[in-house]
This record gives sequence, structure tokens and C-alpha cells, in this order.
Amino acid sequence: MSEQKNSSQVNSATPNRRGSLIAIAVAILVIALVAATLMYQGDNVQPAQDGDAARAAALASAHSPMLGEANAKVHIVEFLDPACETCALFFPMVKNWMKEVPGQIRLSVRHVAFHKGSDYAVKVLEASRKQDKYWETLETLLATQSQWTQHHTVLPERIGPAIAGVGLDMEKLAADMNSMEVMARMEQDKKDSIFLKVSKTPDYFVNGRPLPSFGQQQLANLVREELEK
Repeated sequence: MSEQKNSSQVNSATPNRRGSLIAIAVAILVIALVAATLMYQGDNVQPAQDGDAARAAALASAHSPMLGEANAKVHIVEFLDPACETCALFFPMVKNWMKEVPGQIRLSVRHVAFHKGSDYAVKVLEASRKQDKYWETLETLLATQSQWTQHHTVLPERIGPAIAGVGLDMEKLAADMNSMEVMARMEQDKKDSIFLKVSKTPDYFVNGRPLPSFGQQQLANLVREELEK
């Protein structure tokens, strides 16, 4: 009788232990699923945050030539190829907008060499910064573009005569064109243009916002929207 009673107690306790084990297993599974979900979310959030930071750094354009007030309400970042005909048309338009709303627009120019031989013109522009004559050199290059380009190809030997009136020390310019500083800035512009998916010039970002589609009116509308905020 006692053996049967003990056996009965054992048999009746076994389902309870099995139930406890199942409950523990389920709890462990739930904890594992929660942990996996949190890790997945963390893995997805972190790259997005890193991407936003990288994009902000690329658009900050801290190393690039800047025109206008540093604390202006609207920051236009322009990716420009000095041999680009459309760039030559758009640049004076943006400058006029800056005159119409003094102190409200800041312009940062980034250089990309999409046209054949355009890297030479970019070197000239970057080197002219060493003589504090960047904006004069840029405007002269854009205004005389037809003199030093042919069939969208840069003719380097014609650039010197085209910018002769700027007042640059041409020997110093030639020496500075291949300096480490100039090369580093060109490489940074190239790197940022790739990151921001810039594939044509001119390309604009207005307070970080890209153009919805290319055109003068689209750019004007985007700048107006940011000014009115």
C-alpha cells in the first residue's frame, strides 16, 4: 500500500514538474525573442543615425568657399563644375537672390569635375583661395568659359590668359595647384558628392533639402519656402 501511495505521489508530481519546465522554457524563449528584437532595432537605428550625421557633415561644407553670413537663415550648397555651361547661367542668378535679401542666404560652393579636363580648372579655383581671389577667379572663369573650353572639354593652356585680369600671382598659383591642401579639398568634395549622389551640375541642397527636380523655378521655390519658414 505504501509503495503504491509513493508511486502515486511520484506520478502526480511528474506533470507538475513538466508544467514548470515548460513554463520556464516558454519564459526563456520569450526573453530570447525580446532580446533579439531589441538587438535588431538597435542595429537598424544606429546605421540610420550614423547616416544622418554623415549627411549633415557632408552638407556642412566647412572646408568650402562661403559667400554670405555664417548665420544666414538659408544655406545653399552648390555642387559646381567650372566647365558646366548651366553652372555659368545659374551662378549669377543665385548671387542676385542674395542681394535681394541681404544677410538671409549663405552660399557654399563645392567642386566636381564631370567635364573632361575640368579637374585642372578646379585646381586653379582651389589654388586661387591661397591669394584670397577665389570669387573673382570663379566669376571670371564662368564669364569666359567659351574661351577655355571646346566641345565641353577644358583646354588648360587657355585658362591663364582668360583669368589674366584677376591679378593673380601666376607662379604662386601654379605651385599651389598641386599642394596637399588643394588635393585634400578636391578629394573631400569628390567623396561628399558621391555620398550625396550628385550626378550632374549644378546640383543644389537648400538647408539640406535636394531639388525635387532640376530647374530655375524649382530652385527659386525651394529657397522661398526656406526663407518663409
